Amino acid sequence: MDKRPVGVFDSGLGGASVLREALRILPTEHYIYFGDNKNAPYGDKSEQEILELSLKSADFLLSFGIKVMLFACNTATGTAIKQVREKLSIPVISIEPAIKPACEAVGDGTILMLATKATTQMERYHKLKARMPQSCRIIDIPCPGFVERIEQGVFGIGEYDDLFDKHLGEFKGERVDAIVLGCTHYIFIKEVLAEYAQRNFLGECRFFDGNLGTVRQLARVLKSKDMLNNQQKPTVDFYTSGDEARLKPLFEKLLYS
Repeated sequence: MDKRPVGVFDSGLGGASVLREALRILPTEHYIYFGDNKNAPYGDKSEQEILELSLKSADFLLSFGIKVMLFACNTATGTAIKQVREKLSIPVISIEPAIKPACEAVGDGTILMLATKATTQMERYHKLKARMPQSCRIIDIPCPGFVERIEQGVFGIGEYDDLFDKHLGEFKGERVDAIVLGCTHYIFIKEVLAEYAQRNFLGECRFFDGNLGTVRQLARVLKSKDMLNNQQKPTVDFYTSGDEARLKPLFEKLLYS
């Protein structure tokens, strides 16, 4: 049994969607979450800025003596994961857009990959995309504005229609087989997006995200390295570079709702 905590990092609150999955699959671990809300969103920053912020956040989590680090941010993964893994002596688990299961699903219609601008431009993502069967089906859609609104605690039906029309309006009436949520924040507006898709798109519009696969990999690594904590009730400690008084209640709402 290894009682050391699991460190979870995200640019803001989006990683709560990954941590929620981790609590379901690994319910006896101690988690320390850090959201760099002061500098969110990462999606409109340069790769050098994202790298520097990610390394600084990794150092913060290391100070707690964590046994493994979970990068719950697609943008940070695409930019900094190689350098973080080279620097750290502990395992680092990362997330990436779930375009593989989306491409493997039945259908030959469009696959909309929604992510931050930075993620859609990164070399790591484009190499992943190039390995996909029928990658021409994938349309990358940067979605500025989503993260900011989610971080403000906005989740209601219709409250994103202006942004959806701006970023997705050109696909109205078209067949969309799949929508990939390529940012962990977007999980929290999945129902809102599904309602919009039902009104405006043809096709099945199945949703895909990388959360479950990422947490399963975390479980495999902990088990293979004999790091599981099997006797402790789950605990979560929340840290942020932003306004903790405002953000912690929202984080807990997202995590446990």
